Amino acid sequence: MTRRVVITGLGTVNSLSNDIPTFWDYLCAGRSGVSLIEQFDTSAFKVHFGGEVKNFVPENHLEGKVAKRLDRFSQFALVAAISAVKDSGIDFSQGDPFRYGVIIGSGIGGLNEFEEQHTRHTQQGPDRISPFVIPKMIANSAAGNVSIHFNLMGHNTVISTACASAAHALGDALHSIRGGFADAIVAGGSEAAITPMGLGGFIAARAVSHRNNDPSTASRPFDKDRDGFVLSEGAGIVVLEEYEHARKRGASIYAEILGCGNTADAYHITAPHPEGVGASKAVQFALADAKLNPDQIDYVNAHGTSTQLGDEAETKALKIVFKDHAKKIAVSSTKSMIGHTLGASGGIELIACALSIKHGVVHPTINLNTPDPKCDLDYVPNSARQMKVRYVVSNSFGFGGHNCCLALGAV
Repeated sequence: MTRRVVITGLGTVNSLSNDIPTFWDYLCAGRSGVSLIEQFDTSAFKVHFGGEVKNFVPENHLEGKVAKRLDRFSQFALVAAISAVKDSGIDFSQGDPFRYGVIIGSGIGGLNEFEEQHTRHTQQGPDRISPFVIPKMIANSAAGNVSIHFNLMGHNTVISTACASAAHALGDALHSIRGGFADAIVAGGSEAAITPMGLGGFIAARAVSHRNNDPSTASRPFDKDRDGFVLSEGAGIVVLEEYEHARKRGASIYAEILGCGNTADAYHITAPHPEGVGASKAVQFALADAKLNPDQIDYVNAHGTSTQLGDEAETKALKIVFKDHAKKIAVSSTKSMIGHTLGASGGIELIACALSIKHGVVHPTINLNTPDPKCDLDYVPNSARQMKVRYVVSNSFGFGGHNCCLALGAV
């Protein structure tokens, strides 16, 4: 008998909110979390805005000593994980710790710590480098600290596939639980790359929007006037659990993860394949893994970054997979409101998908005011839509050609 995998807990930290109910309310209201950057002086940069996490005081959630020894991306991950575990109601102390695990993705890791210690090195010399620089900056720090916090001694890995990191982490968690290697896994992604080097690097790569005069409208997926993505930060962490394990303890279930599809474009280090070849195959593989037909899908949470090439390629990919049904599917982009959280995006967007299934509402794609003739699907423009949401796919595509699609369903 195939082991089923369900979502029993949600936790997030992002530019809209640091709690799930407010995050969902703001998503459905079409509210933007993008604003001028306050963490550092951006006056020398060509871009001055991003999707910063607001009102985040790590010491309000973590012991002061613990918070001090974590980079910002690990702080986000641990706080979101604590929220997800609390939401799930699971008591990890009541089971075998080797049956519980952690898989958290991050595209970049501890960029804040790296930059701070590099500055200290150049200004004060190598002897002034912090002894915590390596354990704070390494990408597995988030997963390691979550496992320590909850004493989770099973499957523990980090996935780093750029903007597909969280989705790949969730896919690996699905396969681990389904394969009988774990009963529950805390999984998702975290990123904190709004730093001088992070912002400057993406500006240099000509990847981000320059809409400084109106930041809240800068992220505009599928709109004809889009000019790049909005760099953002945050975390999206969920508790994935084997269905019978969750049912026996009376857990509330948001949705079931049914399948995962992974491919590579093998095309370019930053640009997607222009015909959506790898992306379409990832969706097809996810549907096959989930044993779903294309015409069963009600909603697609798009990667939808607001880049010229990316949005067009994703539209082509959806048409390849869904053919005539593509026009009947609701498609929306969470990034239109929170910006692009890079390696965390797949985790935050999975949360949005689970809430869509639970509440029967699809959040909008905001700032879609001038439709692009090349992007001609139903992107749920500017207003949320009430509808029955039974089956969903969520897309995540990363620099390097990494493609991951997750398929979810109602329970």
